[in-house]
Amino acid sequence: MSRSTEQRIWDALTHVHDPELEVDVVNLGLVYEVKVDGGRAELLMTLTSIGCPAQGLIEEQVRLHLGVVEEIEEVDLRWTFDPPWTPARITEEGRDFLVSMGYL
Repeated sequence: MSRSTEQRIWDALTHVHDPELEVDVVNLGLVYEVKVDGGRAELLMTLTSIGCPAQGLIEEQVRLHLGVVEEIEEVDLRWTFDPPWTPARITEEGRDFLVSMGYL
């Protein structure tokens, strides 16, 4: 059984890391929504804080890593702070990593 394009996008996003926390954007809970419309990936994401200095780097990495998903020709990345990110969005895997690094 082959993985769907959406699943390959989620997998690719696990290679995009917050440069300060070193956790990927999926396990950090920064990805709110992924949709596929033909060759277009539509993403709704947030950051840990408004004015996060890593926004440009994260966006660049998202586009780079989604570039390997061959069905995707265009990435529409929208940022939102509604609802605002909270640490409750971190997955168990992300939390375990942060604990191992002494952040939590």
